[in-house]
Amino acid sequence: MVTTTEFKVETEAREVVMTRVFDAPRETVFRALTDPELIPKWWGPRGYTTRIDKMDLRPGGAWRFVQHDLEGNEHAFRGEHREVLPPERLVITFEYEGMPGHVSLQTLTLEEVEGKTRVVSIARFENDADLEGMVQSGMEKGAVESWERLAEIIEQA
Repeated sequence: MVTTTEFKVETEAREVVMTRVFDAPRETVFRALTDPELIPKWWGPRGYTTRIDKMDLRPGGAWRFVQHDLEGNEHAFRGEHREVLPPERLVITFEYEGMPGHVSLQTLTLEEVEGKTRVVSIARFENDADLEGMVQSGMEKGAVESWERLAEIIEQA
């Protein structure tokens, strides 16, 4: 079972696929992925701080996270919840406000496997340039580190 984060770029499909097995039941993992009290503890690279500006966890509900990096720069991300099916599925749009108009669709599925939870995240991009831009921005490092931090938070739960 995968206990590290697998990160794969599927160029033909314009997708980034991440997979990891977390050592906790689906309900615990889903809560950590969606709880505005827990998200700032794991979302983003170590050393960054994250503030939840909006978190309306329902279909059509908006979300917005504001992050500060080590130099004090602010980075904001936003989107809309398209599907919220606890504890099995979450579909959101994702946009970095520093590059408006480049919106991806992210689908997270949570599957219970022997008392643990396999999470598969598929980020679909509208075009090749958006996919390439996100990959070149350091998405892999930030996303993998976030999931490492998420695993730590889940272990403490």
